[in-house]
Amino acid sequence: MAKSNNAIFARRRERLMSAMEGGVAVFSGAPETVRSNDVMHRYRQDSDFYYLTGFTEPGAYLVLDATHPKCRVTLFVQPKNPDKERWTGRRVGVRAARSRFGADAAYETERFFDMLPSLLEGHDRVFLRLGYDAKVDQAVIDQVARFRGQSRAGNRGPTQLVDPSPILGEARLLKSDDEINELTRAVDITAQGHRAAMAVTRPGLYEYEVEAEIECHFRKSGAAGPGYPTICGSGANATILHYIENDRRMRAGELLLIDAGAEYLGYSGDVTRTLPVSGRFSESQRTAYEVVLAAQKAAIARVRPGVTFDDVHKAALRSLCKGLIRMGLVSGTVAQAVKRGAYRRFYMHRTSHWLGLDVHDVGRYHLDGSKHSRPLEPGMVLTVEPGLYIDADPDIPKPYRNIGIRIEDDVLVTADGARVLSHGVPKEVDEIERAMARA
Repeated sequence: MAKSNNAIFARRRERLMSAMEGGVAVFSGAPETVRSNDVMHRYRQDSDFYYLTGFTEPGAYLVLDATHPKCRVTLFVQPKNPDKERWTGRRVGVRAARSRFGADAAYETERFFDMLPSLLEGHDRVFLRLGYDAKVDQAVIDQVARFRGQSRAGNRGPTQLVDPSPILGEARLLKSDDEINELTRAVDITAQGHRAAMAVTRPGLYEYEVEAEIECHFRKSGAAGPGYPTICGSGANATILHYIENDRRMRAGELLLIDAGAEYLGYSGDVTRTLPVSGRFSESQRTAYEVVLAAQKAAIARVRPGVTFDDVHKAALRSLCKGLIRMGLVSGTVAQAVKRGAYRRFYMHRTSHWLGLDVHDVGRYHLDGSKHSRPLEPGMVLTVEPGLYIDADPDIPKPYRNIGIRIEDDVLVTADGARVLSHGVPKEVDEIERAMARA
């Protein structure tokens, strides 16, 4: 459903146009994609396009003119068409694109390419995300070449292409109060799905049955569905980081790793929990689980303004290496294990990523092109998700073979520290066992 809150989206557009310092910006909505034959994938708008407009229909274009005195925002949308709408759903149409979405001017989509030259004329720069829409790329490049060729005749047009992604990425990285509210709701719904999974998981079920239970709760609670393919990996499948087949029958004595997040008004939760299929952790599973949990707590404790993004990761690494040494999987001191990367056999990903409209959200991790990690600021939302993925190689002690564990929470950086948005999902060993026992 298209979301119209003119004030919120107008502020976002104005911030972008102010940062552009002149010029014109061109954005394409996400294309519809074929699932099979004449069946399309369920449509989801491009995140940048949604961030600037709230418009969720396909076939749309947006042009922002930072210097025009009257027509700064131009939308191109599919026209009203009762016959087509009967088949594929209602359209906003041109008139409502102005009244509901704050466009100064709106036209039918088919007019976009004919009007593009006049919209670009008089500007030195055009902001365009090259590589996203090949047809728009070519049309803009053709106009840049035309204006360059006519410069002697005094015709002024863009001769420079600029990527708007860095500007938008920084804007989207710092969440407004409205965004935090929507993201919090997405995480709350995510928590409901994970608690439902704890209530049904038992030996003999298939992974997809747990997946279905989670996603059922997402939809029943008002989410559009999962924000990314749900991971339900049991046994050895839990050691595959992005396992999504979810077709194995779970056995007693195994672990089940669930990575699932609900999408609400475009914003996605991202939470991982690891459960004992039989309802209780074995001694070796509990040992490994508490190593990961200690690392996650150490990392979350570092989240606050001024601490760098890498500092959070380093805190998790030190704690993980301490646990791996205690488990007999890594030798030497903690400092030696960290320096030589001895943990990488069991932990091969970073501890965090940004979270927002995209589950791996936009925004730079380093500033000014340097290798120095950026400091955290209030309004940033990041995941904290250390893990251990122990294979079945002969040199691994038998009790630890085929153990995959990840614990992930969504964390908001606040003015004085951090707030764990996903605190409603049990993660202590006894909490998980109690939740599963009650079920």
